[in-house]
Amino acid sequence: MYMMQPYRRRNTGRHSKGEAGYSLMEILIGLAIIALLIGVAGPRIFALFERGKAKVATIQIEQLQASLDLFRLDMRRYPTTEEGLQALLMRPSAESGNWSGPYIDKASGLTDPWEAQYVYRATGPSAYDLVSYGADGAPGGDGENADIKAE
Repeated sequence: MYMMQPYRRRNTGRHSKGEAGYSLMEILIGLAIIALLIGVAGPRIFALFERGKAKVATIQIEQLQASLDLFRLDMRRYPTTEEGLQALLMRPSAESGNWSGPYIDKASGLTDPWEAQYVYRATGPSAYDLVSYGADGAPGGDGENADIKAE
């Protein structure tokens, strides 16, 4: 007669008892090391991002200066303060003149890396001020809050 034998799990040798994964202590030590690295390296990485934004703003201001110079060549003047940098995108309504714009591709070119509009002021027929107020959006400041001006 056939007798049923109790079910036995075969030992394949892959796992021994107590060695199935990482212990809680190993996981906590790993998390502590990651937190320490982020705490030390994090501020430096964020500082690099902020310096990068200042460089982007400088490059954008240089591009806006070139666009303003093209506007001046066509119109024989820089945009007025009232027309502002929008005159680089759309023909000023006051006069048609020789405007052959748009002088920049997108309206996003008028916004600095901190999502604020570049400040443009005509200071005379052949001069202007162009500035980004930096991360704080206010005149003055230093570090990441420093103003970035057209030279």
